[in-house]
Amino acid sequence: MIELDILAIGAHPDDVEIGMAGTLAKHQQAGCRIGIYDLTYAEMSSNGSVELRQEEAQEASRILNLDVRGTIGLPDRGLQLIKEHIDAVVAIIRKHKPKLVFAPYWEDRHPDHVMCSRIVQEAVFNAKLRRYMPELPAHTVEQAYYYFINDTVQADLVVDVSEFYEQKRMALRAYQSQFTPIGSESVATPLTQGYVERVEARDSLLGQGRGMLLAEGFISKGPFAVSYFLPYKNETLR
Repeated sequence: MIELDILAIGAHPDDVEIGMAGTLAKHQQAGCRIGIYDLTYAEMSSNGSVELRQEEAQEASRILNLDVRGTIGLPDRGLQLIKEHIDAVVAIIRKHKPKLVFAPYWEDRHPDHVMCSRIVQEAVFNAKLRRYMPELPAHTVEQAYYYFINDTVQADLVVDVSEFYEQKRMALRAYQSQFTPIGSESVATPLTQGYVERVEARDSLLGQGRGMLLAEGFISKGPFAVSYFLPYKNETLR
């Protein structure tokens, strides 16, 4: 079983890529083991079939060189903060033992993104309790972070993804059924109205304040633990 450094969870295929594909690509190149799990198959999507969405997700996974990509199979537009749904995520966390877990920011125009955030938060907490689902060994996640999909606030952390942004563009382009649908059966949605361009504009703005060309932002509900605020490298502390 593959143990992961980073596990990113989204409600639908493409959620994680919208929020943090550049960060995943950057950490994958640095040698981290990276995985994405989607809670649903996005079977309620206005465009694209489940089969096509899965093909697109696999192509995005190839572009990002993921170690793991999976779908839990919870109901699209039926996510609930109930034990069954929480336990499904607990099982994934205990299976892959990630150091860091990422979930959507808890305020978003899409209710599934909000519910995904709440489910993951509960699962991260429950995963460390040794008497909870004792058939699977408990696992403590070092830190949970939240990425932005549609709605943003002031980020706690900003990651420079300038050198990896072309991978993000390619990963998003893999979801052609969502962002550039063609054919008589396609319908107009917020995703087809220049959505990818707006994501890049957001990432450009996030980076601008930190002297970065393009960046992805994150927020946390807990404090950050650091040894030092400055990278002293080989210098002796006095």
